[in-house]
Amino acid sequence: MAKYVFGVDIGGTTVKLGLFNIDGEVLDKWEITTRKEDGGAYILKDIAESVEAKMAEKNIDKSDVTGVGMGVPGPVKEDGTVMKCVNLGWGMFNAAEELSGLLGLPVKAGNDANMAALGEYWQGGGKEYKSIIMVTLGTGVGGGIIINGKMMAGVNGAGGEIGHMTVDLDEQDKCNCGKKGCLEQYASATGIVRLANRALQSSDKPSKLRDVKTISAKEIFDAAKEGDELAQSLAEEHGKYLGLALANVACVVDPDAFVIGGGVSKAGDILIDITKKYFEEFAFHACRNASFKLATLGNDAGIFGAAASILL
Repeated sequence: MAKYVFGVDIGGTTVKLGLFNIDGEVLDKWEITTRKEDGGAYILKDIAESVEAKMAEKNIDKSDVTGVGMGVPGPVKEDGTVMKCVNLGWGMFNAAEELSGLLGLPVKAGNDANMAALGEYWQGGGKEYKSIIMVTLGTGVGGGIIINGKMMAGVNGAGGEIGHMTVDLDEQDKCNCGKKGCLEQYASATGIVRLANRALQSSDKPSKLRDVKTISAKEIFDAAKEGDELAQSLAEEHGKYLGLALANVACVVDPDAFVIGGGVSKAGDILIDITKKYFEEFAFHACRNASFKLATLGNDAGIFGAAASILL
């Protein structure tokens, strides 16, 4: 019986890889550089070589490996077809099939946020629940939907793209996706900084943030915890947009829990408490009792989820 599984999480700078046993224990993890030259032509070859090198190092035979799961930063269809991945220079092709051909092992591919959600569901903040929505608050806002242990990718691999829900019809600035008023423009790390810069320009309120050379999400939440009024109003605004969006998502999915991860989640309880307050205000009564948890796997969520995609 196969004893091992590999999890791969492709990022714009590095590819994270993990070797797991089938009980979900990580035995080894490492990184390689994401070579994006020539339209990302070397990425899958580099992954295959790295996996084979690890198998040789650990004396693992191919017959002992169940398969390789892979998270990709873009929409991925259920059959492993990448719909286009701008960050890597990839167009539309079946990445799972190609890596499987290089390795001679079964491969499953999925969107990286969905994989991270599956990881948190399997061994992280969502472990005690059947159905969760993972929200990743980083440079952008990512999401992953897990229903009864299965990823909901959608027809075009865009299931869970909650960062591009419209939450403000009056917004004049464009989101990176080309639309206006996306959740990502308010709830991401860059989004709350954008709100802070706006507030500092339009208000004369004294604030510690006026003395900060480069404002970050951390600076804003730290100041809010210390009682800074302007920072507290920004934390409230952030939580209101996020709570509203998640209340709308709950009407469709009705999850047990929301698991909040990404760099902004390091703010901790203040972020959870404000978001939950607004969620409960906006949510349909039958969905109002959803739990809110912080993600626990950090940057390893992607490799855990990729491994889980093979095992679950």
